Amino acid sequence: MQNFAELIKTLDSSNKTNVKVEALTQYFRAASDTDRVWTIAILSHRRPPRPVNTTLLRLWASELAGIPIWLFEDSYHIVGDLAETIALVIPASKDHSEKTLTEFVEEMITLKKKSDTEKKEYLHDNWLSLNYYERFVFTKLITGSFRIGVSQKLMTRALSKATGVDEDVLAYKLMGEWDPARISFQDLVLEEKAQDFLSKPYPFYLAYAVEGEVQDLGDVANWSAEHKWDGIRSQTIIRNDQLYVWSRGEELVTDKYPEFNSFLGIIPNGMVIDGEILPWTEGGIGSFNDLQTRIGRKVVTPALLKKTPVIIRAYDLLEYNGEDIRTLPYIERRKLLEQLYDTIKDYALPLQLSERIQLNNWDEALHEKTKARDLRSEGLMFKRNDSIYGVGRKKGDWWKWKLDPFSIDAVLTYAMRGSGRRATLFTDYTFALWQTNDDGTKELVTFAKAYSGLTDAEFRMVDDFIKKNTLDRFGPVRSVTPKLVFEIGFEGIAFSGRHKSGVATRFPRILRWRHDKTIEDANSIDDLKDMIPR
Repeated sequence: MQNFAELIKTLDSSNKTNVKVEALTQYFRAASDTDRVWTIAILSHRRPPRPVNTTLLRLWASELAGIPIWLFEDSYHIVGDLAETIALVIPASKDHSEKTLTEFVEEMITLKKKSDTEKKEYLHDNWLSLNYYERFVFTKLITGSFRIGVSQKLMTRALSKATGVDEDVLAYKLMGEWDPARISFQDLVLEEKAQDFLSKPYPFYLAYAVEGEVQDLGDVANWSAEHKWDGIRSQTIIRNDQLYVWSRGEELVTDKYPEFNSFLGIIPNGMVIDGEILPWTEGGIGSFNDLQTRIGRKVVTPALLKKTPVIIRAYDLLEYNGEDIRTLPYIERRKLLEQLYDTIKDYALPLQLSERIQLNNWDEALHEKTKARDLRSEGLMFKRNDSIYGVGRKKGDWWKWKLDPFSIDAVLTYAMRGSGRRATLFTDYTFALWQTNDDGTKELVTFAKAYSGLTDAEFRMVDDFIKKNTLDRFGPVRSVTPKLVFEIGFEGIAFSGRHKSGVATRFPRILRWRHDKTIEDANSIDDLKDMIPR
């Protein structure tokens, strides 16, 4: 546990990717096999079930610290993290544990079935015998909330450096269902299996946002355009009569989209298609809100398949008849993709071509962009006709020209403290719009939360206003006198039965503080609904 706690301390105290990768690499080289497996599981969100609820954790920690529960709760709201609060308020110890990470996790698994008295005794014993950071990590494991700014990709990169196993192969190996309590490090990571390479995707090629005027890209004849669809970027792999669907986040999502099994036997082996997974409802593209009903579902029921079917809009072809063709010019890869589609289009598969738009001038691009919202796209993509399919994000060959965000003026109504360096400030806000009731009265109805977009100085000014104009408190949430108006921007919008406003917005953030407006000038829920594409 001491080594694991030191690893977490290093990861948690640095924003530099290279520092994190090096720390993880050294840890994976030195740790025992069982600790390595549990570390992979913890960092990829495969933690054992939480053995103690947070209400009891807070109560037992305040008792051990010798402080009233209200003081603990206030401290918790300031710190913003339960494990860190517990580590801070309990008397410090200079000792460290000789037990391994695996031993602690195995104890926590058995703890779940024990009585509250036994759980309390176990927690008190360990809280008192661990030093600050070990206590912090121990409590993180108990709460089941272990987020420390390490992505799956970063961890996989370090594991690859430590073991010599290819990153993409590791990404596949670590996906799917595996039990850290039963699998060995040899079987999980080191053992070579033909299937690991069979499913291997290519790195995704990404675009930069257009800078300045689109005409600055040069001769329009050198470019192809297409719409930037708002779904889940994916690679669909068909090899050896098997199907693999990967998301851009390096997650194997084949099981989430059983519709795509229909590709087998029709699309030839040795094909890798780059495209976008989109909801296809009532014969057209649905909203991203529709797609979210499919994301994260462990079980895709027949009812869900019927309610929210999906398709793939194909952008590019990366492998053709088993040959890596990424170094071919885009225009040649595109022709092969179109030839492939011509051979399968009569089978009514959930696969469509993303139309390649040939432009005669840049004014035509602007005209096409104006259609984007009606087509449920985010804007346009420009791809140089002679460009290869590269790796990662590089300037020059692929550009995205996104629509300006939706925006609306809303009233600040609730606030919470932020986290990290903003833990002492109220920076997480809830915003509302006007709604006219049947009797003609008006009320403010919440519709979105946002916590970014203001300067540090503005956050301090809003924080000062909130502290002086609090109407009520609900745990960490404060109700605020409705007075401040902000322009809120967001990328997408859809009707939603899960929200009081009846509307869900995507990626809301603060665009600016409207000092020039009073709350009477704020927009209404009807204004918001009028923005929804129909």
